[in-house]
Amino acid sequence: MTSRTPPNDKADSKAPEWRVEGMPEENKKSSWRERIPGGRWFWLIFLVLLAVNWFITNAVLGEEPPIRVPYTEFVVELEAGNVESVVTTGATIQGTFKAPVVDPDDAENTSVDFTTERPTFAEDDLLQALIDNDVVVNAEPLNQPAPLWQQIVFGFGPTLLLLWLFFSFYRRAGQSLGIGGLGSSRAKRYEASQDRTTFADVAGIDEAEHELVEVVDFLRDPGKYTKLGAAIPRGVLLSGAPGTGKTLLARAVAGEADAPFFSMAASEFIEMVVGVGASRVRDLFKQAKEAAPAIIFIDEIDSIGRARGGSMSFGGHDEREQTLNQILTEMDGFTGAEGVIVIAATNRPDVLDPALLRPGRFDRHVAVSPPDQVGRKAILEVHTRGVPLDSSVDLGSIASSTPGMVGAELRNLVNEGALMAARRGHERVQMNDFTDALEKVVLGAERKIMMSQEDRELTAYHESGHALLGMVIRGADPVRKISIIPRGRALGVTLQSPEADRYSYSEEYLRGKIVGALGGRAAEELVFGSVTTGAESDLVMVTNIAKSMVGRWGMSDKVGPLTVLPADQQERNPFSGPQVGPDTLELVDSEVRRIVDECYTLALELLKEHRDKLDALAAALLEKETLEENEAYELAGISRDR
Repeated sequence: MTSRTPPNDKADSKAPEWRVEGMPEENKKSSWRERIPGGRWFWLIFLVLLAVNWFITNAVLGEEPPIRVPYTEFVVELEAGNVESVVTTGATIQGTFKAPVVDPDDAENTSVDFTTERPTFAEDDLLQALIDNDVVVNAEPLNQPAPLWQQIVFGFGPTLLLLWLFFSFYRRAGQSLGIGGLGSSRAKRYEASQDRTTFADVAGIDEAEHELVEVVDFLRDPGKYTKLGAAIPRGVLLSGAPGTGKTLLARAVAGEADAPFFSMAASEFIEMVVGVGASRVRDLFKQAKEAAPAIIFIDEIDSIGRARGGSMSFGGHDEREQTLNQILTEMDGFTGAEGVIVIAATNRPDVLDPALLRPGRFDRHVAVSPPDQVGRKAILEVHTRGVPLDSSVDLGSIASSTPGMVGAELRNLVNEGALMAARRGHERVQMNDFTDALEKVVLGAERKIMMSQEDRELTAYHESGHALLGMVIRGADPVRKISIIPRGRALGVTLQSPEADRYSYSEEYLRGKIVGALGGRAAEELVFGSVTTGAESDLVMVTNIAKSMVGRWGMSDKVGPLTVLPADQQERNPFSGPQVGPDTLELVDSEVRRIVDECYTLALELLKEHRDKLDALAAALLEKETLEENEAYELAGISRDR
């Protein structure tokens, strides 16, 4: 695929979620005991107990405070015979009235209990007045504090009960989860369910599937192997590009084996507290051994399984290394992991520690490769089982148009096709829904931008240059579609894909790729006499192909059959590739420039030779904006079988 791209434009995407294998409905939400001590139920109980404590302390032990009355009003009530009893402490007088009196500070409040202050300058004979009015003069205060036992029971009892409940819950959680839950395994245990994933849901990766069928058979009938002295592999390492189906295979093993399945991401072992990772590994294998025969699945194991002693390591105290050491011990230590099979998945098997890959640990290495055309069709059949398809849909044709796509991408393609059909109001998904969805996935969504006539002509000739060279160069990938409708980052696109999957590339084919990629820039120079920034992505692809031809694949006579540039997977570390001198690198640069210059000269010559076809394609693009495969070849007057 080639495109004409403007600088500075972005697009984003969002991956869909998928269900978890065999997870029972009742286990999707943990119980309140599992959420202690940090769950919402615990804190609800905590707040209720606090409220009860406050109520008991204030409502039961607390008393209504007496109202404060002026001394003059006290004298008036005394003379009226409304004072029942009093007690004095210095100038303070407390007592009770026979009939309630209105609080001077709150007209709505009345009380029989009162307090007042006798002025120091008062010269009345208060004691005689109290005796004359039959008032009882007490020897101790009226507001006596509650007895000590009541203060302890009602004041501290609820608080002590709350603390006891808190620490009992926390201790129970600590016993089952380690120190505050840090040292426990966070692996999820899944049991077989009615709608579990099986090998019937796996397609296109038959070789990897066959490797795991043996593991499932051993779990079902171990005696079949043990009587012959055979031992099942301790571990199976699934490696491959993202989206090829590694996790799906593990879920299928769990569904087929009908055995306890513990799933955990490798990054979940690591915490900021030293030693937690190793503790979680021990806890995980302990649970698995208790449920043996069982399966442990560790996803993205490269996050903790990288080779030890690297630049990011800090000796024996490195948490990641401690976790890795514990995994090594559990898989093949003095005790071993009898009845426990470990399945791990990774995208980077080259960075794993050699001790992890030796026999006795991960005995079996299964490469999960992208599917071929037959495999892609089988994957499409699996993902369209629940999709109503129109009779026009040809899954074989879709499979041939999607070289290099993995299972996750094909599933996304089916989903996009179904969404496209729903938006258009179709009762069944039609072939054009899938083709438009493929364009959206591969080329990007259409962008509603207004292009000037000059830009449209420039883009039309640019894409026609790509397409025409793809048609005239023998052995090039067939042109599937040409469009000048802006999609994603591109102002126009030319889609080319092979008839069948390719696994090796000849020098002639690679040179043809370079010539075709330079066709857009060559067409701009030929027609308009100048070039634009639209060939940016083309030049990046051309440079990478030419560099690989010279530095990796030995397709230069001057450099010879040598690898002088690092492979793709080593480009992140410049010190991991072959070490060569500056003279050799300078020779590589000159050979790369020679190959590109020769291909650009050929592109110009071919476009000059077929200028009439170039003009015809450009004119048709300006009129229709999009040309399908058959229409494009017919306009150019070139046989499709060439």
